Amino acid sequence: MTRKKTALREAAFAAREVAFGTGLDGPAQAALLEEIGPVRDQIIAGYMPMRTEIDPLPVMAALADHNRICVPVIAGRALPLRFREWRPDGAMVDGPFGALVPETGDWLEPDILIVPLVGFDSGCNRIGYGGGFYDRTLEGLRATRPTRAIGFAYDAQELTGLVVEETDQLLDGVVTESRVIRPLPDPSRPPKPGI
Repeated sequence: MTRKKTALREAAFAAREVAFGTGLDGPAQAALLEEIGPVRDQIIAGYMPMRTEIDPLPVMAALADHNRICVPVIAGRALPLRFREWRPDGAMVDGPFGALVPETGDWLEPDILIVPLVGFDSGCNRIGYGGGFYDRTLEGLRATRPTRAIGFAYDAQELTGLVVEETDQLLDGVVTESRVIRPLPDPSRPPKPGI
């Protein structure tokens, strides 16, 4: 299983690199903003894009007018993510694994998460970098209240034959430059609490 996941991850990285910088971020950002909808007084987690990740920053800035925005901070290996409040003009510092994090700000629990990923499939399963941070985080958040998780990616990152494990958290949708994918009900996979 580990070898298969590694091969899928490598294929998705290569596809993402080809899509990056080709003008696809704009249409994807417009679709993401529409998918989240005109929300107010929500806590929304975005992320600071690294390397060839699709860029959610314009969406986060637009949503910041009427919502509180936060970004993930890695607290430690095998721990859930923490989320620190982010402002478009706030000071950022280097965090773990090369991601920028806010220098100061409140610690928040998001209602909606824009989730980065390496690859996804048509069932809204995702493959990340292999640390399990988002799976642990979503499991904890969803155990206490409804929490919406929206994957953000290029079409090119779609995979077939994705390995799904018991601990993997299903996304509520995946937004790309051309479409919004929503999971189909799967009778063999019981719904997670809070979804």
